[in-house]
Amino acid sequence: MHRNVIRRVILLGLIAIVGIIGMQTYWVATTWNLNDTEFSQKAQLALYGVARQLAAENDADLPKRDIVRQRSSNYFIVNTESEISAQRLEYLMQQELQRLRLDIDFEYAIFDCSTNEMAYGGYCTAESEQLPTDPQTSSYLPPDEGLLYYFGVKFPTRIGYIWQKMQLVVFLSLILILTVAFFAYSLVVILRQRRLATMQKEFIDNMTHEFKTPLSTIRIAAGVLARDPHVAADGRLARYAQLIHEQYARLNEQVEKVLQIASIEKGKFTLQRERIDLQDLLPPLLSSARARTEEREGHLTWQLPDRPVPLYADPLHLANILHSLLDNAIKYGGTPPRIAVVGRVAKGHLHLAVSDDGPGIAREHRERVFEKFYRVPTGDVHDVKGFGLGLYYVHQICRAHGWNIHVESTPGRGTTFHLRLPLTALPEPVAV
Repeated sequence: MHRNVIRRVILLGLIAIVGIIGMQTYWVATTWNLNDTEFSQKAQLALYGVARQLAAENDADLPKRDIVRQRSSNYFIVNTESEISAQRLEYLMQQELQRLRLDIDFEYAIFDCSTNEMAYGGYCTAESEQLPTDPQTSSYLPPDEGLLYYFGVKFPTRIGYIWQKMQLVVFLSLILILTVAFFAYSLVVILRQRRLATMQKEFIDNMTHEFKTPLSTIRIAAGVLARDPHVAADGRLARYAQLIHEQYARLNEQVEKVLQIASIEKGKFTLQRERIDLQDLLPPLLSSARARTEEREGHLTWQLPDRPVPLYADPLHLANILHSLLDNAIKYGGTPPRIAVVGRVAKGHLHLAVSDDGPGIAREHRERVFEKFYRVPTGDVHDVKGFGLGLYYVHQICRAHGWNIHVESTPGRGTTFHLRLPLTALPEPVAV
């Protein structure tokens, strides 16, 4: 994965995470404020209802204003201007809270009018009707000077009650926290894997470059051995010299392929396009492939248009991908290999198909044959050597040219690679 892609992924991910966290924070704060406001309103309605009923039972009038005063977020003072019965107050409070579906514990206190001190207090739970009558068992509820008959009510579990009503919001917030943690962990893993992949890639690139010098030496040495008359006169030594040259050519081809792929992935790859005729480029490749096929007692046939096939392409890389497709067909075309190359022109394009009668490719592997280093599993059979770079290189070159390539295969019935290349006009011959 390129550095710029990683940066864009991280930047977009951080923007998305910050946006989601901002929205979630706003939602939590808004939900809390709404529930807090709803609680305060219900509490004031319940207390007003209790004061109204106490006044009615005592044939007294309620004050014209400031009946319920909110001293803090969970403490209220209720001015009744009439005498208060503790048992009746507790009953009415529970009744009003149940009517408003405000299932919450509360603590109340009745204050002495002469001393302005708490004369009676109690604590009631939403599930229990027990009342501790000793004022010393209640926490301190501050009085409100200037009032004669009044009582105070405190809701000590207000925060827990509001959080309980926000269970869905809390659950979704936890999910968001887990998502952010997973995203951060994923970024760490991606960066670590990218670092390891970069180290591996640099090692392969450096190692491949280091191979060039000894390969050149091997080529020169093999050529000298092959031309030496004493070696040529000895059949065994001549075979060894030929074997050295063949293995050099095979290894050099793989090294060149790795270097070309590295150039493509680094963005340093440029196509040297020119107008060419496929009829001039393909026959030598087919002749070479036929010789290799016949060495394995196979058969290679081709059928091409009886007319020029003008293309605008890089001739070197076009020859390489055609060679790779033919080489792939020879290696995986069965024993003996039977290969067919068919080209036809239609709608301004050349449709080129390279087919073999090999074992075919299963559907689950068909879409991955163009992946780097991927080879179709063959179980315990390893009769065909390779690194899984050939088709990856073919796919990269086709993509660089804007060509279409796909594979068709049925297990037991062979494989066909299809190339679709746009035609172009050949240059007019220059008169001499």
